[in-house]
Amino acid sequence: MLPSDGLGYALLQAASLVETVLGGANLTEAYERLLRANPGWPDATRGAVRDLAWGTLRDYGRGDVVLRRLLHKPLPVALHALLLVALHRLEHRPDQAHTVVDQAVDAAAVLAPGLKGVVNGVLRKRLRDEHELAALVEADEAARYRHPAWWVAQVRAAWPGDWEAALEAGNQRPPMALRVNRTRASVEAVEAELRNAGIGSRRLANDALVLDKPVPVASLPGFATGRVSVQDAGAQWAARWLDLAPGQRVLDACAAPGGKAAHILETKPVELVALELDPKRVQRIRDNLERLGLDAQVLRADCRALDTWWDGRPFDRILADVPCSASGVARRHPDIKWLRRREDVRRFAAQQADIVDALWPTLAPGGRMLYVTCSVFNEENTAQIARLSARHPDLERLEIDGRLERQLLPATDHDGFFYALLGKRR
Repeated sequence: MLPSDGLGYALLQAASLVETVLGGANLTEAYERLLRANPGWPDATRGAVRDLAWGTLRDYGRGDVVLRRLLHKPLPVALHALLLVALHRLEHRPDQAHTVVDQAVDAAAVLAPGLKGVVNGVLRKRLRDEHELAALVEADEAARYRHPAWWVAQVRAAWPGDWEAALEAGNQRPPMALRVNRTRASVEAVEAELRNAGIGSRRLANDALVLDKPVPVASLPGFATGRVSVQDAGAQWAARWLDLAPGQRVLDACAAPGGKAAHILETKPVELVALELDPKRVQRIRDNLERLGLDAQVLRADCRALDTWWDGRPFDRILADVPCSASGVARRHPDIKWLRRREDVRRFAAQQADIVDALWPTLAPGGRMLYVTCSVFNEENTAQIARLSARHPDLERLEIDGRLERQLLPATDHDGFFYALLGKRR
């Protein structure tokens, strides 16, 4: 047995998560299952396992390129995953090289004692041939940019001047940002509370507070009392760009986990209907609203099936935060880079079109729909809006801060989001 506070144990557990992703599983869900199975893990072990698994998957392609050169025949998936984790650690902590090799061999002995020599040999050859392998990585586009080649091609085509910076930002650890619940606190008061707690932050133009470095949620002043929530700064534009007014009837059509719904209610006193199909995610919305002291009609429903939830009363505002490829938030969910396929983007685009077409009749004349994705792919964003405009003659494009649409590419302060404001002619 490996000591649970050692690097070998963390490598082994992180490899189990990577293995599940290679098998098609969702990383976050797999991690949560692992935590439930190990309730006694201290925070240090939880953090080490998470950092190793997420970091390995952010480094999409690099480990595979190296292993294709160093392995003469395939290994069991569990050992392949362990090597990917160990290679990630070697690249990011070269000062620990010999410790990493030794601990990875100990972890391999747990999985397949007869193959620990292979793991030892592969990792030591990686250290000996470091420069040759670095050149190999540089020559492979997917390895160099740590994204699948088709993904790189799409971002390059859509954003010829910014594509490399966007991909690089998508490989970094994401920032931690806070949203202030204006019904319970001011931004200035929360900034003071953070300073008093020794937590540095910066206030952005939309009043999001980006922390200098992430901290445990439990240590955030005001979180337990509903004064603040954790929400990416890019997502905090939605409530502002909806152009809300008191008393409006508002629909959040794809509401889970509830951050944008809560922000709407924190911004103006409106009548909010929030829809979500997954029952567990419905409960999460309700829990978030309860913590924040907010109230909405939260329904379990498919927003496209109007006869199951709509009472015929039109909405003044609709937030259509539609399902998408999530290509703009891959640094938070790096398994996306392993699991997404080019054809998935087309499938999401078709689903998005179905949702907007179904919801359009529920929008009041003179009302506004804010179309939102967390994608950087044109097919889900600009091209999607062009197709919607062609199908709906009563749809007019409205400016958002002087532009017809806003694409936020992944950057230091925020993830990637797309916004388009659609008005319904009277």
